[in-house]
Amino acid sequence: MMRLAVAGLLTFALAQPSIELSVQSRTLGPGELVILSIALPAGVERLRVRAFDRDVPAFREGERVWRALVGVDLDVRPGTYTITVAAGPANASYDLIVKPRTFRTRRLTVNEAFVTPPPSEQDRIKEEAALLAAVWRSPAGERLWTGEFVRPVPGVANSAFGTRSVYNGKPRTPHGGADFLSPGGTPVHAPNAGRIAVARALYFTGNTVVIDHGLGLFSMLAHLSAIDVQEGHVVAAGEVVGQVGATGRVTGPHLHWAVRLNDARVDPLSLLALLGAPDPRP
Repeated sequence: MMRLAVAGLLTFALAQPSIELSVQSRTLGPGELVILSIALPAGVERLRVRAFDRDVPAFREGERVWRALVGVDLDVRPGTYTITVAAGPANASYDLIVKPRTFRTRRLTVNEAFVTPPPSEQDRIKEEAALLAAVWRSPAGERLWTGEFVRPVPGVANSAFGTRSVYNGKPRTPHGGADFLSPGGTPVHAPNAGRIAVARALYFTGNTVVIDHGLGLFSMLAHLSAIDVQEGHVVAAGEVVGQVGATGRVTGPHLHWAVRLNDARVDPLSLLALLGAPDPRP
């Protein structure tokens, strides 16, 4: 009789390629910048990053290292928010724990027309809001900034990001940027390279320059006395784009610098802390 030898059945578990994630931030609260570092398996050329229910652009920093800038918007509530990364068959996630943040209140007296605008200005205000919304939705698809970010003026920031604003006794939207003490006429420098998306007078922010740094990152420089660039112009880091002034809703000459990152309002000082040149000032 012929005997049949039955070979044992062996099961092999194929190791899946892995993604390593790490984050860097000044702190984790509303209005903060988070830098996500992504170490990918070899041979991966495309990836998808999602945070706060939206896609976040990523950029390559090395053969297998990518980074993504994640903005925690001013209105994000404390809690746990999951960042996900997918690259081919590999997936990874990171739980971002947003902590509570207390903002102070400021009370200012300004021209009443900038608190309760007259009916004659309503159409203009709506058109300008639509213009800015369209700009935030259509950033350059590649990274335009280079190297470190710099302060647009040398002055100290004297009005904190996120401050609750009361104008002429009436509550209005929180302060979405940082104000820098600077005399009128002080040159205003581009915080980094980019394309000029807006260079015109706007109702609330006066003479305004918006720089598209690419991949959803924007700088708004407001209340200028003069604008020295044109829309569509490409600027280098440190290039003069205007002069400090007191146009729009202001109490005096200063520079208002606001940062948008994939439509999240981010504290410019957070950007400087993580991506800026070393500076001991607040």
